[in-house]
Amino acid sequence: MTVLRFGAPGARPKAYLQAGLHADEFPGMLALRHLAARLEEAATRGAICGEVILVPQANPIGLSQHRFGMLQGRFDEAGGGNFNRDYPDLAAEIEAEIAGRLGPDAAANVAEIRAAMGAALARILPMGELATLRHTLMGLAFDADIVLDLHADNEALMHLYLGTPLWPDAADLAAEIDARAVLLAEASGGRPFDEACGGPWWTLAKRFPEHPIPPACLSATVELRSNDQVDDTLARDDAAALYRFLQRRGVIAGEPGALPRLTCTATPLEAMQQVRAPAEGLVCYRARLGDRLRTGDLIAEIVDPLGASTPVAAVTDGLLFARHSQTYAWPGRVIGKVAGTAPLPDRTGNLLTE
Repeated sequence: MTVLRFGAPGARPKAYLQAGLHADEFPGMLALRHLAARLEEAATRGAICGEVILVPQANPIGLSQHRFGMLQGRFDEAGGGNFNRDYPDLAAEIEAEIAGRLGPDAAANVAEIRAAMGAALARILPMGELATLRHTLMGLAFDADIVLDLHADNEALMHLYLGTPLWPDAADLAAEIDARAVLLAEASGGRPFDEACGGPWWTLAKRFPEHPIPPACLSATVELRSNDQVDDTLARDDAAALYRFLQRRGVIAGEPGALPRLTCTATPLEAMQQVRAPAEGLVCYRARLGDRLRTGDLIAEIVDPLGASTPVAAVTDGLLFARHSQTYAWPGRVIGKVAGTAPLPDRTGNLLTE
């Protein structure tokens, strides 16, 4: 694993950005290549005020998984685990340890918690490749002020997954990257990487309400549109947007310019319809990415080449922001995502697609 470092170790704010945790998701890798070039130039001018760590290819295990002429990279072949799930629950690891060490000063509490997190990670002895990968990545990111995990969907508009307590503070990130959907949850299920970094702060704030504990890590999963959009112009634009965001947050010196207008509202992840196929067959989409749907609107038809067609309708008002690029489905397969505003009764437990 190659780790790129900019600025002085230990300087604040600290930003950690990675791409390719799902090794078959590529746009973020190219975006971080361009961001690294910008940071190299900024470093020569002494413009890195904080510390920046980039990991453009965060999953060497997944990058080695070639099967049938295709890179796999989402699930570990050795045990089947999703590379973006099951990261350490640091709040649970340190809760008892910090109970008597917190006080009335928020900054001091942040320092205590970060020190306890580092000690907890040092005690963990990972067994096997996947556990070692998770442990290594957490060791790089756990004490960061900003953690951005860059992914891409099959076919999608730019969107963000965020912890609910981080909104609206993270609106500048959403506006800068031109997010078309922002999905909020305190716990989406499965402990993905971004929540493992940011979630302990609001978990501990609830556990110790008598002590000030701010959400000291702005962590997000950034979905850089469609996975097939490995485009140099888009990557340069994304790198420029991330660079301006880091300027706004004081990580890099310089004037980022006027903040772009935010073109979406944040909505609960519990309100996102995972559009599931009710039958097996070819997926013929009737709605396009970016369409505003009303309940009952036709999203797609599942067409049996030897039989009937089955309609798939929206069950909520909202934006169709993602579809599946492989247009063949079977019962229960997720073929799209609609960002709605009203929580849906079936959206409980694990809110993410495996």
